[in-house]
Amino acid sequence: MRRPKLVLTVIDGLKPAMLERAVASGRAPMLKLIMERGAYVDDCVAAFPSVTPVCAASIATGVGPDQHHIPSMNWFSREEERYVEYGSSFSASRRFGVLRSLTDTVYNMNAKHLSADAPTVFERLDDAALRTAGTTYLMYRGRHLHEVSNETALARIAASVFREPVHGPRELFYADLFASRKTGCNGQLGLPGARDQHSGCVGSYLVEHDLFDFLLFSLPDNDTWSHRNGPHAQVTSIAAADRQLERLMHAGGGPEQFLEEHAMIVLADHSHAAVEQTIRLDQAFAEWNIARPNGGRATDGDITINPAQRSAMLYVLDDERRAELIADAAALAVTVPGVDLVMRRTAPREGAIASERGELRFSPGGDLVDPRGGRWSLDGELATLAAEVRDGRLLTPEYPDALARVWSILTCPTAGDVLLSAAPGYEFVDWGGVAHVGGGSHGSLHRSDSLGALLWCGTGPDRRDVRDQWTIRDIAPMVLEHFDVAG
Repeated sequence: MRRPKLVLTVIDGLKPAMLERAVASGRAPMLKLIMERGAYVDDCVAAFPSVTPVCAASIATGVGPDQHHIPSMNWFSREEERYVEYGSSFSASRRFGVLRSLTDTVYNMNAKHLSADAPTVFERLDDAALRTAGTTYLMYRGRHLHEVSNETALARIAASVFREPVHGPRELFYADLFASRKTGCNGQLGLPGARDQHSGCVGSYLVEHDLFDFLLFSLPDNDTWSHRNGPHAQVTSIAAADRQLERLMHAGGGPEQFLEEHAMIVLADHSHAAVEQTIRLDQAFAEWNIARPNGGRATDGDITINPAQRSAMLYVLDDERRAELIADAAALAVTVPGVDLVMRRTAPREGAIASERGELRFSPGGDLVDPRGGRWSLDGELATLAAEVRDGRLLTPEYPDALARVWSILTCPTAGDVLLSAAPGYEFVDWGGVAHVGGGSHGSLHRSDSLGALLWCGTGPDRRDVRDQWTIRDIAPMVLEHFDVAG
């Protein structure tokens, strides 16, 4: 029996409370319909750091940064001795070179930075001879070669800079740069505010012409709106995303007929938290020898600083003083106002998390079991993570799935040596001097920006409570199981 076609919709930064408000007010009727026909999870855990590149990689591969190797929005390539900047802000991209930043985002993230040992859902479904498709999404790697598009005037201009082909799903539409066929849809090169409409246009074309078995339908404009206006303004942008879902469904004969033929998964990659104050790592570490950007490369220094919204990393570049500088940087970071958690690896099988509430050391394996079944050994202050132990179960509600997420980034080969998570209300200023004070942001380990929405119908389990804790790592396995493809 042939399975229904499946649409995986990622609404960037979808905050559960705001989704519920949009549904209750009647402004998100398509999302309401999916919730009523299936299951709804209001606490699906993001990756850490909870920034879009890391989370997009986890959604696409079903694994954490320890395996997919995308460590942050801004990081340092030890191999190339340079900063990598995926577009924290236009000002940040200018510091590292706009062309370099775009090349890293459009090409290198998929072709070089994303581990070849972490296949995407596109690759797995392509290998199973299923028809794959995707609208503009950071992670697009598949088995089909796509040349640069010349369909629109903007695409022809961009083609003077972006010349190399990419491997993506069978049907790939990426911000006008790549379009596997002519649809008449104009993506305005991924301009914020126009991206959802481009996805809706392309998606409805794909539905109308029956061109996919699996579609990754990306709706990123909620994130931009929330950054600018704050997470509690999301009802407006969620309503706009819902209209693109309605557009998709009407191309398939209307919501009822569409849902007879298509299964749906809708999720957030992360959530959003309000920003009231900033953290300047360049000032906090002003007495240190910081490697500063010089075009795409970095000047000499002992450490790098890598702010990424409500998370940050530090890399130690002086190998002779490595252990000393890691310990000193971690000790200083704990004292910086607005820094909530400081994380580092203290041994091959041990990590440390420090805050003003104390320090907690942990190792995989042991007698304590977290809500996802992970086992851990602990030594130190449970108050560090506001954690508690009940009948052998380790609970960290303020920092969901805390130890698994922290261990995954600490063991990521491309991550920094010291990792930072901002306290509620704070954000790290990026290399362009930009922060989102008065708006919203994400990136931390804290529940406020780590818990996103997840809903599905026509696929997956009948109820949400088959798992004690859902994470975005569960999505790729759900997609593969829907098509009976081995993970």
